[in-house]
Amino acid sequence: MKIAVFDSGIGGKAIADRLKSDYPNVEILYVNDYKNVPYGTRSQDEIVSLTDSAIQPLLRENCDVIVLACNTATAAAIEILRGKYASTPFIGLEPMVKPAVAVTKAGIIAICATPSTLSSDRYKALKQEYATSTTILEPDCSDWAYMIENNTIASRKVERVIEDICSAGADVIVLACTHYHWIKDEIVAIANGRAIVIDPSDAVSERVKAVLGL
Repeated sequence: MKIAVFDSGIGGKAIADRLKSDYPNVEILYVNDYKNVPYGTRSQDEIVSLTDSAIQPLLRENCDVIVLACNTATAAAIEILRGKYASTPFIGLEPMVKPAVAVTKAGIIAICATPSTLSSDRYKALKQEYATSTTILEPDCSDWAYMIENNTIASRKVERVIEDICSAGADVIVLACTHYHWIKDEIVAIANGRAIVIDPSDAVSERVKAVLGL
C-alpha cells in the first residue's frame, strides 16, 4: 500500500512524517514543488496547473491515496483533480473552521492562512456553513510561507500578529497552511495560554485511516 503526500514546499513533510509514524507498515511517498513555492499568492489557474504537474510522479506510482498537504492547493485544485483522475482518491486540507468554532468559548477565532486560501470559494463556504455566529480574524500571514521555506523567519513579525490576535480576544488560532507547522511551538509560546493552536495533522491521519480502511 502506498500513501502519497504533496505540498508546494516543506510544509507537507510534517504530514508525511506523521503518517509514517501512524502507519509504519505503509509506504509513504512525498513530493514538493520547491521550484514554484509559495503557491499562496498565485492565481487559481496557476495553482491548478502547478499542482497537476507536480503530482504526476505520484499518479505514475499508482498510489492508493494522494494527500494534498497544502491548504492552497486543496482550495484551488482538489475538485478539478478528483474529476480528472477519478480512480485516485484525494484527501485535502482545508481551514479547520468547524473544529475551531466547536471549541471557542469567546466566539472569536483566528484563521492564519495564505491570501489564496482566504479568498477561495471553499473557505467562504466553510465560514457560511459553520461560523455565521462566530467572529473570524484573518491576519496578514502572506509572507509566512516564504519566510519558513527560506528559513528567514522574522520572529518579531510573527509575534506582532499573534499578539494582535490574542488582544482582539481570539481563543483559538487555526494554522491553515502546513508551512506554519514549523513555527507552531513559537506561536503556542507567544499565545501563552490565551488561545489554543490547532493544525490538521490529527484530522488528516484519521481521514487516511478511514479512506484506506487501516
